[in-house]
Amino acid sequence: MKSTEAEYQEIIQYCQDLFTKKNKDYGTSWRILRLPSITDQIFIKAQRIRTIQDKGFQKVEDDVAGEFIGIINYCVMALIQIRLRDTQKEIEPNDLTGLYNDEVIAVQELLFNKNHDYGEAWREMRVSSMTDIILMKLLRIKQIEDNQGFTLVSEGVKAGYQDIINYAVFCLIKSNALQTN
Repeated sequence: MKSTEAEYQEIIQYCQDLFTKKNKDYGTSWRILRLPSITDQIFIKAQRIRTIQDKGFQKVEDDVAGEFIGIINYCVMALIQIRLRDTQKEIEPNDLTGLYNDEVIAVQELLFNKNHDYGEAWREMRVSSMTDIILMKLLRIKQIEDNQGFTLVSEGVKAGYQDIINYAVFCLIKSNALQTN
């Protein structure tokens, strides 16, 4: 069995490669999106996953693994938007690669810190439960957004996006979606 770090790196590299290719196709047109729009896009993907899990089949060919990959990349977009604030400036490809790397390194550090404390409990969780947690975190983010970012005692939206990335990575690991052995 590969280490969590190796599995994580493999998935993030795949996601980043796809992200880079899509940015070559579309540029950084996603920069026009406000955070609530990105949150809603992530919600749509997570809801589709849950619906497929509940119904046991799908009618659209796009696979569930692709939806988790999309969730990861949209969360990275959200983290970049939070960091840069303005939502319309085009980003040069080299700068975008650096921003992507910065965000996933921070998320990976969070993962390893939590993994240490929780003892990789996620490995005993069901993918369907992690999907539910992703949806719950999205509903929390939406509530914080509706409250103009104000919280009394809760973590902000950045922490929510970071946790969602990690849960989506866990789902991909558990489902062996990207295994190339």
